[in-house]
Amino acid sequence: MGGATQREGGRLHLDACHATLFGSFQLNLATNGEVTISNKRARAVLAMLCIEPHTPLDRSYLSKILWPGRFDAHAKASLRQCLLELGKLQSPCGANLVLITRNAVALNSEVLRTDLDELEACLTDGDYAAGVERLATIAARPVLDQMEFGEAFTEWLSRARIDCERRLRVAVETALAALEAQDDTEKHALLLASWSVRDPDARPIAAPIVSDRKTRIAVLPFKSLGSAEGADYFADGMVDELITTLGQVPQLLVAGRTSSFHFRDNASPPRQIARALGVSHLIEGSVQRQGEQVRIHVHLIAGDTGFELWGQRFDGTLDNVFALQEKVAQAITTAISGALDIAMRAPVVAGMTHSKEAYDLFLQGRALNARLFGDGVLTRAAELLDQAVTLDPHFAEAWVLLADVRQRMCIYIAGTNQTEASAAIADCVRKALAIKPDLGQAYGLLALHEITRNNIVGSLDMAYKGYAVEPNNPAVAVRLGNLLLFCGLTSQGMRYLDEAIEQDPADGRHYMVRSAGQLNLGKIDAAIADAQRCVDLGFPSLRLGVAYAAAGNHDLAVDCYQQTRLMLNNTVPPPSGVAPMSPEMMDAYWLVAAKGVCSGRSEDRETYCRTLDFLHATMVEKEHLAITAPAVFMGYADLLFKTIGTRLTLQNLACLMSIWADIDPIRQIWQHPEFIPFAQRIGMADAWDKYGWPDLLPPPSNRV
Repeated sequence: MGGATQREGGRLHLDACHATLFGSFQLNLATNGEVTISNKRARAVLAMLCIEPHTPLDRSYLSKILWPGRFDAHAKASLRQCLLELGKLQSPCGANLVLITRNAVALNSEVLRTDLDELEACLTDGDYAAGVERLATIAARPVLDQMEFGEAFTEWLSRARIDCERRLRVAVETALAALEAQDDTEKHALLLASWSVRDPDARPIAAPIVSDRKTRIAVLPFKSLGSAEGADYFADGMVDELITTLGQVPQLLVAGRTSSFHFRDNASPPRQIARALGVSHLIEGSVQRQGEQVRIHVHLIAGDTGFELWGQRFDGTLDNVFALQEKVAQAITTAISGALDIAMRAPVVAGMTHSKEAYDLFLQGRALNARLFGDGVLTRAAELLDQAVTLDPHFAEAWVLLADVRQRMCIYIAGTNQTEASAAIADCVRKALAIKPDLGQAYGLLALHEITRNNIVGSLDMAYKGYAVEPNNPAVAVRLGNLLLFCGLTSQGMRYLDEAIEQDPADGRHYMVRSAGQLNLGKIDAAIADAQRCVDLGFPSLRLGVAYAAAGNHDLAVDCYQQTRLMLNNTVPPPSGVAPMSPEMMDAYWLVAAKGVCSGRSEDRETYCRTLDFLHATMVEKEHLAITAPAVFMGYADLLFKTIGTRLTLQNLACLMSIWADIDPIRQIWQHPEFIPFAQRIGMADAWDKYGWPDLLPPPSNRV
């Protein structure tokens, strides 16, 4: 494949050193061919750096992952020998390939490029002929083939392969979209044919030229006809399953449930809804249930014109409800295929349960869980789902939903025993995974439980596994993004948050999390925009005030922060041991809080800090979110270390995503001399060893 390529002034030129990631790892010189690296672990170190070229790898982590089971001293000595051998490559390559410090190793990415870099560069620069040639060269070869050093390395390699395939897919799909826009059918067909060798789902089935761009659709809430009051849950359940089932079709990107249901009973014209959701087609319909009989009407609407492209009626019974759902989903897929002249694989609906009663209870519980707020809503949802799994203990989806409901109860119901609840959630999830091991949401919930055990490494492992088995679920993607933000790995986490928002653009909670990420990256205007979008979609966002304060607009910041009380005080009960405040006391408290966080005046901050000290001394739940969240926003590190540093719970762990903002006074937390011991105590430092050093902290040492 020749020498590696590198950008310079928008052009490409040849580098001296080039690495092959696809297939067996090789290091090559443009002039002398392959460079022999006899030590296979030295070759593995270089390969790991090539996969993560901009992330220094901790030497302790490398020694553990490549020499599992050895004593630390022996493993570290072996790593030193490997690094010495890599240092010998300086002469043939003309410069240091690796940059070595006392505690970390990094790749000199200015000297060494990979075949993945080259392929991305060709496609980005429009050199499609070279891109086709390189795709043909890598064919279906796996990344870093035949590299095995034990279980820990295998786990790392699994994640690395996912990231590489994703990079490659994005580059190819972007190039295919550009060629389609240029109406260059010949190059489009050649590139698609080369890509289909690696991704068989991209291969044309019937049409000679098939666009690999995904068609974006949304399934809007179906109307419930002739049902008893409150029976909308059955129609909603049909829509939920359609969203899930159509999401199996490789050529479709289906808007998430929250975004679709945001438009329930919305009088906006179809064109406006399609534009708001970023989709080209809408699915509308109705469900009529009379006794055991079910009738469904479905319509496919063109998002650009609002005209109906297709419609059909389906009849069935509750005995064959899953077969009925599959029939509807396959008919919709066929209709879209015909409308767009795209061949699509028919989706399959896997039956959840053989019990009609359990399924009905599941649908009711899911509808209540989606409502989230309201007296007794979550408690009633848990009761219904407990009944469902009692009727059918093998109902995996019901176990996962029960775990999700209990997770929300931990956050929104005062007095919940956090430790017992987290253990119960983990028990539900493990039962579900024993039945169906491919439920991404289940791994995400188990990840939360692991955090409460100060096992943040295990938590991220679970979240990555969930994403690997269910990458198109926005809830799974946002969970992984959340956890990466918790550890200060904001740059890594934002890609998953962007994915979730792309697929579910009307879920305010996604914007809430991404606004925290924007603050961490120092993008104040973007943080304000995301926080405002969160509020516009009906969710409280304390970060809107924090972001305005960071922008220097303190009066507006105080007002925005204080306005949050209008939702929080009506939806979240007071902490255990705290009596409800009168409206007058509530207003006074929120004014103190808003000024303490957002006014920028030291005296206001001091007043609120003393208030939080009082709450910490008197409340039963000393680690409650009412204490930990403002402690973060005010940079009150000592109080944060005494609360979250003592006990992480499902209710307070969301605070972690906000400790990494590089703004005053929040930066006082991660700049505090006790921050590293705090991070070690809660298991965060272990996550850095495995997943990379935080964006805002320098490597542990610059000494060689």
